[in-house]
Amino acid sequence: MAKPAERSEGEKEFLFNHRDFERVRDLIYRRAGISLSESKQEMVYSRLARRLRATGIVSFTTYLDLLERQSDSDEWEAFTNALTTNLTSFFREEHHFPILAEHVKKKNGPIRIWCSASSTGEEPYSIAITVCEALHTTKPNLQIVATDIDTNVLSVAARGVYNIDRLEKMAPELVRKYFLKGRGNNEGTVLVRQELRDLISFEALNLLDDRWQIHGEFDAIFCRNVMIYFDKPTQSNILKKFVPLLKADGLLFAGHSENFLYVSDDFKLRGKTVYVLASQEDKHKKLSSSDQNKR
Repeated sequence: MAKPAERSEGEKEFLFNHRDFERVRDLIYRRAGISLSESKQEMVYSRLARRLRATGIVSFTTYLDLLERQSDSDEWEAFTNALTTNLTSFFREEHHFPILAEHVKKKNGPIRIWCSASSTGEEPYSIAITVCEALHTTKPNLQIVATDIDTNVLSVAARGVYNIDRLEKMAPELVRKYFLKGRGNNEGTVLVRQELRDLISFEALNLLDDRWQIHGEFDAIFCRNVMIYFDKPTQSNILKKFVPLLKADGLLFAGHSENFLYVSDDFKLRGKTVYVLASQEDKHKKLSSSDQNKR
């Protein structure tokens, strides 16, 4: 039997041309609202080549044809998961958490928080720890809804198991209080304590869906470092849908490189990448200022 021809150094396993890349860009935009830049071609090849190997499909053209023909195929989920970037850490952008702590201290009754891009769980667990510490209890009247489009990372988040080095920047007393260290075969890992996991429900949700299977009102919404993947019309639409889900005094937390003021009149800046709902007076002032700048 003849051996398969060996690839020369630098030769790709699958043919992937610019037309294939443009098809991928169009498909992921329509499915998940993600706008891939021209610079992402190599990243797209690397991630989707794994899907070709897993499915046994031998060309990108055939793979993309399959997706377009079968809009309800399970492969759509794998395709979306492959192209979703999940960069996160515990207490990332730490300046937000003292603001959240002060906010929940003023609350009477149940507290509800939505983490709309939970990734592998570090963010919602950081939120839960913050509330527990602020209220001096490991069993606060708290519900955190943690959603993500990527079902793979939601599975990781729900398990609550992490390499111990993920906690190296966390205060040792918080590690002892909220995590269990693995032993034997699990040495080098930690498990989030059950009391903390009980405060969070993990659910799949695509922010691009016409209807969200989620109900407000929330005391806070975390939507950090996800809007940067959407174009302005998509950002504007998502922000409009946040409005009825946020309590009158609720807080909207954004990522450090995100500015919602350019795409929405519904929010005003309260502090560093923290927003509150804008009043009619706020909107009128913004409109008047915009009109004056045009003159």
